[in-house]
Amino acid sequence: MPVATPSQYAAMIDAAQAGDYAFPAINVTSLVTINAALKAFSDQRCDGIIQISLGGGGFASGLNVADNVVGAIVLAEAAHRLAAEYDILVGLHTDHCQPDNVDSFLRPLIAATAARRAAGQGNLFQSHMLDASELPLEENMALSRDVLAECAAEEIILEVEAGVVGGEEDGVDNTMAPAEKLYTSPEDMLYVHEQLNGIGRYLFAATFGNVHGHYKPGVVQLKPEILRDGQAAVMAENGEEARFDLVFHGGSGTPVDQIRETLGYGVVKMNIDTDTQYAFTRPVVDHVLKNYDGVLKVDGEIGVKKAYDPRSYLKAAEAGVASRLATACDDLLCSGKTLAGTV
Repeated sequence: MPVATPSQYAAMIDAAQAGDYAFPAINVTSLVTINAALKAFSDQRCDGIIQISLGGGGFASGLNVADNVVGAIVLAEAAHRLAAEYDILVGLHTDHCQPDNVDSFLRPLIAATAARRAAGQGNLFQSHMLDASELPLEENMALSRDVLAECAAEEIILEVEAGVVGGEEDGVDNTMAPAEKLYTSPEDMLYVHEQLNGIGRYLFAATFGNVHGHYKPGVVQLKPEILRDGQAAVMAENGEEARFDLVFHGGSGTPVDQIRETLGYGVVKMNIDTDTQYAFTRPVVDHVLKNYDGVLKVDGEIGVKKAYDPRSYLKAAEAGVASRLATACDDLLCSGKTLAGTV
């Protein structure tokens, strides 16, 4: 099926919220990783989210162009064409966009969707993330209100963040963030609802000790109960309809029991990048090590063409990513729950 329409994407999120499951959101950088995501979702009979970061867009545009917006559009257009060959629903999303990049990245992509809609085509992206968590919360929400209104005009869902996701990803380093910044308070969650309610639909990345990257057991101190308590505070004042659609950042390496706990607290989307990067690279390295004399021209030899043909190891990389993402679908309880053909 084609990429989800705005109403289908909203239905996906509604179903996940009602059914206590979530969608894996995988960062893609190439046709190989897009195909891996679509393979995993199709094999698991589940819907999912494909997302593109600033750095991923820049990478996809090539060394000479090196344009985040151009690359993001190229990847999104490729995903639209490839998704049409599958019978599951897929949402397209852009990952962390800091305030300094709103005018150079986020707004041009919103404009790209507006142009498609004006031409009678569907949205290029179904959602975007504005990560203004580096700002004081009042400034964060002021910018979030503006961008949310722009997104709502084009039936785009905006993801916002309050609190800081630790670790490093895509050139943004929060490894030295104060510990208290890693946990969003119920008061902050109440403020987010107060500031954004009624403008348009949004997703909320509240932080509960989660970090980007992969760490040994015991290093990351997750406190999923923060999500529970924040949701309770917001609903106590505003009713059940105020329940947030939450996003879990830094999902790689998280124990399944903690992942499952967050589902009951309103998490509908979990980002996964570090684990799928490793799942891509591990079979490539395996191929090189097992075919060393064929991949390289050693001591005057000519190597083996089939061994150094990029397709020989990129197929393995695609399969590796698809396998890891299939596990994420099972962990998030979304396997077998596609809405394709029903909405």
